[in-house]
Amino acid sequence: QVQLVESGGGLVQAGGSLRLSCAASGSVFGTVTIGWYRQAPGKQREVVATVTRHGYIDYANSVGGRFTISRDVPNRTVYLQMNRLKPEDTAVYYCAAPDWGARGLWGQGTQVTVSS
Repeated sequence: QVQLVESGGGLVQAGGSLRLSCAASGSVFGTVTIGWYRQAPGKQREVVATVTRHGYIDYANSVGGRFTISRDVPNRTVYLQMNRLKPEDTAVYYCAAPDWGARGLWGQGTQVTVSS
């Protein structure tokens, strides 16, 4: 079964750090771009960071310099290290491969809450 499973969310104070993990099963890892997306209450979902199958990385302007996406190829895991977190980073974070199949592949999401 092809799936993406996130973990690592939680509650942290502003200025703190969290690391999210995305375990990819099946053949999605290394085949298509995998990224982290987030959706805050009342807002549209937005891209946070992506890594292509060739390892090319891109970040949203709002997180550049604070967040780092990386991947562990042997373990088929994609990470999002989030430093200097701000209250506006509060959202549900999703690991996703939007180009997988007809509808894309999305994880179940993990809540990140940053208190001020």
